[in-house]
Amino acid sequence: MNATATQRPTIALAMGDPAGVSPELTAKLAALDEAHAAARLVIIGDKRVFDAGAVVAGTATAFTVIGAGDAIPPGAGPVFIDLKHLDPATIKRGEATKAGGTFALANYRHALERVKRGDAQAVCFTPFNKHAMRLADASYDDEIGFTAGVLGTTGPATEFNILEGLWNARVTSHVPMVDMPKLLTIDGIVGALDLANTALKAAGFAPPRIAVAALNPHAGDGGSIGSEEIEVIAPAVQSLQADGLDARGPYSPDTVFIAARRGDYDAVVSMYHDQGQIAMKLMGFERGVTLHGGLPVPVATSASGSAYDIAGRGLANVEGLQAAFDLCVTMAATATTSKA
Repeated sequence: MNATATQRPTIALAMGDPAGVSPELTAKLAALDEAHAAARLVIIGDKRVFDAGAVVAGTATAFTVIGAGDAIPPGAGPVFIDLKHLDPATIKRGEATKAGGTFALANYRHALERVKRGDAQAVCFTPFNKHAMRLADASYDDEIGFTAGVLGTTGPATEFNILEGLWNARVTSHVPMVDMPKLLTIDGIVGALDLANTALKAAGFAPPRIAVAALNPHAGDGGSIGSEEIEVIAPAVQSLQADGLDARGPYSPDTVFIAARRGDYDAVVSMYHDQGQIAMKLMGFERGVTLHGGLPVPVATSASGSAYDIAGRGLANVEGLQAAFDLCVTMAATATTSKA
């Protein structure tokens, strides 16, 4: 967190699933002096849920509390937008419910709408539970589609996973494995690399160094155990190399993250969800960040999930959420500087 006083952006922080660790994580972040030094924090949720989380976290933070329709008052201190829409006594910890999903979606929508009208420059949120979100909204697929719908964006968007300076992007995401191979196209891989390159630059990498994972074991062994590397992945990489992008591969998926962790690359673009997620979470589950790329504003959260098994025990580690908040601050400051 290194924004100066004149650059301090406003970050909207939406409270996530109330049955998990989100309330206590929100309280822990709100209690960090360095967070307030870097940005003005605007939390969206129900103050009663937050206060219950603060009891678990053992923290106390003073806010200016306003309602859903109120303007954010001028000043430097943190603000809490109290939607007054959930009594924590009605929520059972560790249980996915329609009420919990409705709570999280309402907070997230409000945060996005605040950013859309210029009240904040980035959105951070504490972990959601996808089952609860789908109970609340059967059409809900993931945060990417929901976010694009609220913001009104129509271009390609994706999810990045980040751990201490190492980024992971993917070509396909929340799709069944049986459908994944037919979704791997040259255009799709080029698009994923372009999005990764753009987001990495916005986060301060100049120029980004990107490794591309193969699909098959041993990168296909020259076509003997798969031809996707020869027919699809390599042509996509070569076309972007011709445009000046520093992308290399395809590399065998069982070793590419070893080279990236060593510092040879800033990012790995993998072909499917778990190809990268397993590697990243093994390297630092509690410290990881999820960033939504391809959107007009930074949107990020911690990668650790709603953690129902430890909810209410005060064990939730704030490092991942703090890293997500830091990234939002950096990207919002970069965007402001670029516009200026």
